[in-house]
Amino acid sequence: MIQASKLIPQGKGLAAAMLKRASTIELDWDLRQKSRFEVTDSAGRSIGVFLQRGTVLRGGDVLVAEDGSLVQVWAAPQQVLRITHCQNHGTPFDLIRAAYHLGNRHVPIELKPDFLQIEPDHVLADMLRAMHLIVNAVDAPFEPENGAYATGGHAAHHGHEQHAQEAQEAHGHGHGHSHAPSHDHGHDHGTGHDDHGHVHGPDCGHDHKH
Repeated sequence: MIQASKLIPQGKGLAAAMLKRASTIELDWDLRQKSRFEVTDSAGRSIGVFLQRGTVLRGGDVLVAEDGSLVQVWAAPQQVLRITHCQNHGTPFDLIRAAYHLGNRHVPIELKPDFLQIEPDHVLADMLRAMHLIVNAVDAPFEPENGAYATGGHAAHHGHEQHAQEAQEAHGHGHGHSHAPSHDHGHDHGTGHDDHGHVHGPDCGHDHKH
């Protein structure tokens, strides 16, 4: 097992050629919040990740292994609830109101200009439907917002530029592999399969299936 304990947020300072040679790992949100775990990268190597407690990995982050090789992190598609406002009777303000209520419940939320994403929760889904919002289950990468006063994750890694320099000096070891898949992050990786199907609020004007 190869140990990786250095993190370069978003690969800042690394040459594009080095990132191209980096192996990759795809991790869901639960795993990206852990500071100690073992995973297999795209080159088939067992990587033991040992990071500062409180660190949160984001898609695009780069880990530096003890042998100087680079491992790029991607957010794996997972089941999430995507929340949009009803085109017929709703407005974008409905999403702001929904984000407020979800935030009061300390729910991790991914904020996008035209939708929200949360982890599956049928109680919250019912609440959102009662607010005349549309709730769909999709498979997609999940990148919730950091807390406004978060001290973990990228904020805890002030030495990332030094780590990037060390990686450069290590001659960009990546075992010559270029296994990084083509990622189109932000797009759906599957179709909706919510337990409630395609669910709308009561005034949405769409057909409802019960």
